[in-house]
Amino acid sequence: MISTRREFLTAVSALAAGMAITSPLGAIMPHGKKLKIALVGTGIRGVTFWGERLISQYPDLLEFVGLCDINPGRLKYAAEYMKVDCELFTDFEKMISKTGPDLVIVTTIDSTHQEFIIKAMKMGCDVMTEKPMAIDEDKTQAILDAETRYGKKVIVGFNYRWSPYFTKIKELISQDAIGELMSVDFSWMLNNFHGAQYFRRWHGERDKSGTLLVHKSTHHFDLLNWWIDSEPYEVFGYGALDHYGSNNSFRGKNCRDCNHTKECRYYWDITRKERDMKLYVENEKYDGYIRDNCLFRHEINIYDKMSVQAKYMNGVNLNYSLTTQSPYEGLKIALNGRNGRIEAWLDIPHLEENAVSQSEMHSMEMAQDIEEYDYRPIIVHRNWEDYEKLMIKVEKSGHGGGDKRLQDRLFTDSKADPDPLNHMAGSRDGAMSVLIGIAARKSIETGKPIRIAELTSLEPRVKRLLG
Repeated sequence: MISTRREFLTAVSALAAGMAITSPLGAIMPHGKKLKIALVGTGIRGVTFWGERLISQYPDLLEFVGLCDINPGRLKYAAEYMKVDCELFTDFEKMISKTGPDLVIVTTIDSTHQEFIIKAMKMGCDVMTEKPMAIDEDKTQAILDAETRYGKKVIVGFNYRWSPYFTKIKELISQDAIGELMSVDFSWMLNNFHGAQYFRRWHGERDKSGTLLVHKSTHHFDLLNWWIDSEPYEVFGYGALDHYGSNNSFRGKNCRDCNHTKECRYYWDITRKERDMKLYVENEKYDGYIRDNCLFRHEINIYDKMSVQAKYMNGVNLNYSLTTQSPYEGLKIALNGRNGRIEAWLDIPHLEENAVSQSEMHSMEMAQDIEEYDYRPIIVHRNWEDYEKLMIKVEKSGHGGGDKRLQDRLFTDSKADPDPLNHMAGSRDGAMSVLIGIAARKSIETGKPIRIAELTSLEPRVKRLLG
């Protein structure tokens, strides 16, 4: 039994390393203690998934002791939206010193993650960070060094791992359903509604997001590393900006102040949603952040089409692609083994009986309170045998049910059974996922393959170890 706060934090660190332990928070609850949380970054992901949902789901287990953001207006609205009564700060270090949190949750702009991760660890806190952990190799190395120096741990919020659908794929591979894995093909399509959103926001500028090969693809690369159960050795990439940015004949200041709303198929009316107006528009005066920026502004300098090839230490070859302006949103996966092949797909309209409106898909995925679900197939082909069709329950909200399972594992005992599939992601997992995207970006810029070992002090392993 964990009887002290210090023992609790040690257990959190063990959890971050992927050890099969029960939730440490549940273990201390008989003593009447709550986990003290501080949140930095009060954008939509912070105030909803890592804010409002934690408060509504775990009120007896945790408490927010501080919120921090550079934008005082957004900070004030975030507290109202989350319905928390805690101190608000624009100075991060002052918040940590004054409130003494056990856990710091980082949901700021990607390029600043390492700043707050490192400061938090230096000041004695473990950290839960949104993906990506960092956007370049130097920032990644700085986090790894700080984790060793300060003896604290970083947990990365890879929620896709926890989706039952993706977990089933991991389970099949672990059960040797198709024999030794040889190669993987993975394609992810963002539709014209969801894909465009990345280019409206700060994500469209590489100094803030590291390109979508880091911000978005880190999700996918982590899944692939987890399934393949090895680490990448060498990466080669292609990418270009062919659709958004300067590739259009007209552009405006933003969607609210544009002369082309009738002819632009991408026009988005931010005024239709009260939360977006209160969180963003009413607070532009503080930091100048425009949420409904023009998709065709010249400042956009990330790729909108990307393909990556990677070779893993265990010999697996990966072919990956990310498309940002597709008529539909979905994914296709094929895993080729020595004795067979697994095929899986989600949300491909012509393969679905109950296709969801493309304009509503992302909102439904991000929602946390929709109880709807469906069953989707995974096809297992075995050499010299008939194929097997497995129907897997897929929840329509919360990233396929991954969101709540990740948080339950962190904050309750409901997932207290041992985790043989090693769902929880630590700093090494966070590093290896972003390093593929960083290497792909460097490959696109240089036209050469990039070896992962050249980027940080991490030496890729033939087989992943816990954490």
